[in-house]
Amino acid sequence: MSEIPRGRSETHDGEAQLLRFAVELSHPPSEVWEAVATPGGLEGWLCAADPLEPRLGGRVTLRWQNGDTVVSGRVTAWDPEYVVEYTVDPTHGRIRFHLEPGASGGGGSTVLRFTNELRADREYRLDCLAGWHDHFERLAAALDGRPSDWAAWSPERWQHLRDLYERDEAPWPKWVP
Repeated sequence: MSEIPRGRSETHDGEAQLLRFAVELSHPPSEVWEAVATPGGLEGWLCAADPLEPRLGGRVTLRWQNGDTVVSGRVTAWDPEYVVEYTVDPTHGRIRFHLEPGASGGGGSTVLRFTNELRADREYRLDCLAGWHDHFERLAAALDGRPSDWAAWSPERWQHLRDLYERDEAPWPKWVP
């Protein structure tokens, strides 16, 4: 698929979904924190954030730059350098970034444990898995000094990922002797 490990999902209570990614990034936690918890950092790989009040209970509005999606809500977890969580409209739900030191030790890498809890049918869940996967590829590039050029964005990469997630989820054909 890509260097970003495949995300997975769990279903709870019918349509409640929990999407999960664990991504090791070759950058120290302070740089990854900047990318996931500040307007300037988020803009390079995910969305514009205005306002983003950096505190528990603070207001947040996220404006995706590859479309017309705008969601608003609150900062529902804030532990600087470790955890930031945005709970926004029901469509996007709870978006949580948890940072921990990477396997390399010495603070030179970071494991980003990401969860997105939302209500979604199968199709929207696959859309979101592909979308987050694409955004985490963009996060890795932004941390390497190559922020996203949203004016040049096209849906081809997302569609490719979406197709792979759908194919990987397809049930095995029933064996008939």
